[in-house]
Amino acid sequence: MKKLKYIIVISLFTFIFACENYLDVVPDNVPTIDHAFLDRTSAEKYLATCYTYLPNLATPAGDPAILGSDEWWAIEDQTYNGTTTNYAGLKLKKGELNSNEPLFNFWDGLNGGRACYRAIRDCNVFLENIHKVGNDLSQEEAKRWIAEVKFLKAYYHYCLMRMYGPVPIVKENIPISAGIEEVRVYRDPFDEGIEYIVSLLDEAVPDLPIQIMNVSAELGRITRPIALSLKAEILVMAASPLFNGNPDYRSFKDNRGVALFSQEYSRDKWVKAADACKDAIDACLLGGHDLYEFTKQTNISDSTKRLMSLRHVVTDKWNKEIIWTAAKLTMYDYQRGTTPFFFMEQAQWTPTNPFMCPTLRMAELFYTKNGVPIEEDIQFEYGNRFQTESAPADHKYYIQPGYETAKLNIGRETRFYANLAFDGAIWFGNGRFRDVGDGPANEQSWVIRTKKGEPQGKASNLRYSLSGYWARKTSHFESVSTSSSSVVVVRSTFPIIRLADLYLLYSEALNESLDSPTEEVYHYIDFVRERAGLKGVVESWQNYSRYPSKPSSKEAMREIIQHERMIELAFEGKRFWDIRRWKTAHIWLNQPIRGLNPEGTTPVEHNTVRVLYTPEFSTKDYLFPIRQHNLRVNTNLIQNPYWK
Repeated sequence: MKKLKYIIVISLFTFIFACENYLDVVPDNVPTIDHAFLDRTSAEKYLATCYTYLPNLATPAGDPAILGSDEWWAIEDQTYNGTTTNYAGLKLKKGELNSNEPLFNFWDGLNGGRACYRAIRDCNVFLENIHKVGNDLSQEEAKRWIAEVKFLKAYYHYCLMRMYGPVPIVKENIPISAGIEEVRVYRDPFDEGIEYIVSLLDEAVPDLPIQIMNVSAELGRITRPIALSLKAEILVMAASPLFNGNPDYRSFKDNRGVALFSQEYSRDKWVKAADACKDAIDACLLGGHDLYEFTKQTNISDSTKRLMSLRHVVTDKWNKEIIWTAAKLTMYDYQRGTTPFFFMEQAQWTPTNPFMCPTLRMAELFYTKNGVPIEEDIQFEYGNRFQTESAPADHKYYIQPGYETAKLNIGRETRFYANLAFDGAIWFGNGRFRDVGDGPANEQSWVIRTKKGEPQGKASNLRYSLSGYWARKTSHFESVSTSSSSVVVVRSTFPIIRLADLYLLYSEALNESLDSPTEEVYHYIDFVRERAGLKGVVESWQNYSRYPSKPSSKEAMREIIQHERMIELAFEGKRFWDIRRWKTAHIWLNQPIRGLNPEGTTPVEHNTVRVLYTPEFSTKDYLFPIRQHNLRVNTNLIQNPYWK
């Protein structure tokens, strides 16, 4: 009887959230939910099940923040080596998101999305049944497992709220005795949802370890720094313009007349977010986290070492800067389309499977060597940035000296060279592990040549970059191939949150909570800039910007912090969500996506700008639509604004 009741509960809940499965008839002698909590081993398997719903981050087919961002462009629906790409993120940029069959449906688990409500249901089952486990599960271990599942439950709710705004909060699974109206749940007001998932994290924190001690068996499990960092990220999101007094959602109410968004802006939300960021930073430092420094090669110049610290922070597995990364996530699928497989052809390598490429916008985004935007730097020829000139000798660790390349590529900050490769760029690693000034010429770093007919240029319809730029950051520097049958792929975990991200969140939240910036606001953004080899914000703007007093204003400092996040966290899936919560996506995502000319055979021809596509983005696109089927099944749900 208990088995049948459980099946009915699951079916009712699944029906409400539009999982279109009929109730199966379960034969006798099939294990019931009680069997899942008979002993420690069984319960641990159920704990692992709660982890399995984590989104497929870093994959274009499973993460809208990759190709849905204006950081990337791609060849859509192409087949290479028998594999057809699935780049639904491009359709987001093309305005093809719809409410009949939404892309990246995290509500139901369709079209690349994860079934977050199914995940929450399983988390509730775990929390409701873990007490049944026998004596072989210690009280201390049970507390830790409960804390982990509370964290996961909070995270799955967060994934839904970040995408849809207000959603039904599922504190407990629907009981067997529930009537029809009880099953037809409402969307909870946004602020109430935030309050609930933050309370889950607060409950989880005391019982989580400050760091993982058994690294061979437990890397990827939730820690106290992870939980506090997620809390900080959630509160920053809730305080941001999209969700904090947004006039576009002023009239958004359900059929009871309940307002689903706060009607007034609250600075206090930023105060709470800043406090949460500081608590998370303190916990991370206590847990041994620190900004990453590259140490895998010692016989290299300081310039290359800094470049590799900035490049390899993402791909160096489990490094001390990464606060949270899911063990099952790797850069493998993500990097397939960006650079890292190399075939030796006449002492040069050629990237394969290049479906994805950085946009020209990203090449223009990074600062100059003086630490200010290229359009503000008094020493940078912004108007002539696509004209060509010979690379100077002092750029030898970044560009082949004397190579004629665009002025846009000369005199930039180290993060530009760590993230991007271009015509004339020096590429360390991936088969060449000697610095420019060390070792025989044929063993030194690669020189990238991207004009038509050159090794990294257009030679067919596939093996070239549509924009003229390649992404380095997503390529592990030890991945290499010497032939089509000899491939070494170094797999690496993908960071969900890292310390530089947290520093910049704190700087942002603190700036927004105050009337004007303080030294502490500058302090944390300057931590990140120092690692990149740049002077502090105030000094850089005073000496090199057309607007020397810019950092003294709260509004202008907001722009600086946002710019810094877009640079430091480029290609890490952050920009997609940031420009939405800042409510600036309609500015960025209605501008042409540009690249250089892959047909060019001379420096001048190659560095001619062309438009690849002009995307579409309107107010309705700030939130994803709920699938129409769900609205028909549950008439108490209402669609997101402007999607009717």
